Amino acid sequence: MAHPLFERLAVCSWSLQPENPAQLLAHLEAVGIRRVQLALDPLRAAPGVWADLPRWCREHGITLVSGMFGTVGEDYTTPATIRRTGGVTPDETWEENWRNIQVVAGIARDLGLKLVTFHAGFLPHDPTDPQYVKLLGRIGTIADHFAGLGLDLAFETGQETAAALAEFLGRLNRRNVGVNFDPANMILYQMGDPIAALQRLGPWLKQCHIKDATSSRVAGEWGSEVVAGTGEVAWPAFFATLKETGFTGNLAIEREAGTQRREDILAARRFLEQLPTA
Repeated sequence: MAHPLFERLAVCSWSLQPENPAQLLAHLEAVGIRRVQLALDPLRAAPGVWADLPRWCREHGITLVSGMFGTVGEDYTTPATIRRTGGVTPDETWEENWRNIQVVAGIARDLGLKLVTFHAGFLPHDPTDPQYVKLLGRIGTIADHFAGLGLDLAFETGQETAAALAEFLGRLNRRNVGVNFDPANMILYQMGDPIAALQRLGPWLKQCHIKDATSSRVAGEWGSEVVAGTGEVAWPAFFATLKETGFTGNLAIEREAGTQRREDILAARRFLEQLPTA
């Protein structure tokens, strides 16, 4: 009998680094999961390469559970560089990002998706900060565009504390906007305990990533992303908290480090399947 979690599991396509639909299918067969959170930017940048994706999905029983888009000019070298360059915060990349976002929103709609996630950028903790007001405006614009296409939008967690994100979401006040909760990011960005953050953000949960990490002992430096089940995320408490919140949505395995992505994703799946409950 399949583990009760299995029907909710998906894989982040960018973790598998496919160059075309055929490669994506081969990777999915290797990890034994046919549900996908799809990176949408490759479809925007190379539509000819990905034109057959809907057919591949139909013929091979692949389900697209959500999408993701990135932003121009992001630099993840250090936490400080991504703070400056991440998301829709930088003025110098906003116009290009806004054009790209409108295209990927149309792609998501045409694929029949209901949810798209992204890194909004660092949200200032002070609501009086001019950057805070600017981000409210830009993200409100994005959210309204997505809502007009019948799409939900979810912030990746980790770049700010759960309390700061909850306050921002309250001020944004868009019904179609919520959270893609990533417990590892809370550790990597040193933004608080993942379980406490999950409890705080429960009302806004739209999807979760399955990713693990160990924290850095040096302030201002990255921790390490590791295979799920081998890091500092307290997974039994994580799933117990999900039950408490009533969340029954998708859980997408993400792996963004290492040179054996398929093996690591398969190890994550097997780790989840041996958990006593989910």
